[in-house]
Amino acid sequence: MAVSDDEYVQDISDDDADAHRVTRGTGRGTRSARQGLRPGQQGWEVTRTWENVVEGDDGTINSTVEGLLDASKRKRTLKDTTPFQRGIIRHLILLIDLSTAMSEKDLRPTRYLLTLTYVQAFVIEYFEQNPISQLGIIGMRDGLAVRISDISGNPNDHIGSLQSLRDQEPKGDPSLQNALEMARGALFHAPTHGTREILLIFGSLLTSDPGDINQTISSLVSSHITCVVVGLAAQVAICRTLVNRTNPSLAQAEAYGVALDEQHYRSLIMRVTTPPATSRPDRGQDVDEASKATLLMMGFPSRIVEDAPSLCACHSKPELSPFMAAQELGGSAMGVGGGAAERAERMFRVPDPVPRGSAEGKVGREEGGGEGRRRE
Repeated sequence: MAVSDDEYVQDISDDDADAHRVTRGTGRGTRSARQGLRPGQQGWEVTRTWENVVEGDDGTINSTVEGLLDASKRKRTLKDTTPFQRGIIRHLILLIDLSTAMSEKDLRPTRYLLTLTYVQAFVIEYFEQNPISQLGIIGMRDGLAVRISDISGNPNDHIGSLQSLRDQEPKGDPSLQNALEMARGALFHAPTHGTREILLIFGSLLTSDPGDINQTISSLVSSHITCVVVGLAAQVAICRTLVNRTNPSLAQAEAYGVALDEQHYRSLIMRVTTPPATSRPDRGQDVDEASKATLLMMGFPSRIVEDAPSLCACHSKPELSPFMAAQELGGSAMGVGGGAAERAERMFRVPDPVPRGSAEGKVGREEGGGEGRRRE
């Protein structure tokens, strides 16, 4: 067959183009609205979303993609501007469903691979928003809870563990109770001045548990652990009970969401990177009263002067002028530690050291006689 030299182009008017456009619904301004549709009749409208993508100076669309990501970050930041206290020291356990339900392809390429990609981005964003927080990851497969990475503040450890999961395949049924029990044990030693949170990514519609999961939920409530669930299939009754009992002050739409598409799935995960509210004002309560916080003593080690050698907090060896940790000094000032309180009091009375060669130093050596000369 002969190859055509020119491409056939038909000149049509705007009216003819509107006549061939497929529309959905009966919105204003569409041709279907002007012509009218019978009850129960629907149409479709093709939107040119590719026209919003603009190439950069280098010929790629990286600038457009980065702009969309920055816009989503600003949207999450400006979503809630209510002045209330948020926790800056967070301890979060991420529970990932690794069962056969994650092999479904309703989210491209699969639920499993897309989840690993989004979780890696979540880890990076989480530590950018919460630099002094901790994170741990637990998986659910074959009716067991699998520890993927321990609680730590290093994002590289978590990303490396997640990348190793790409060589594995999801299998078995998830066990929500075993995963929650392991997460509760990991958060047991978390300090009280930080938050205790669980983020559950659940793609299955069932859970294979060895016991009563309601008792596990009760233990989470008594341990002050809050849970947020992201579903991939549909809402599950036990997950709704979990968020209602552990997050009573948070709206169910914020604590439990089901992903509609890939973009919505990403937004549901990324909104957890924002620190949660630790105190919300009740009805009739002042905002300033609800935002009062207990102070946490922290600071750099302070140098003190003692007659007998003491263990230095910085050098870990006996010193006559050691550095004392701020927590030890603070605890002694509150009546814990006995003699350390006197050391803390002397620390504030000790004058600054006199530099050698100054007039004050010479006078001190003359008054001290031979002892001062021996020290020099």
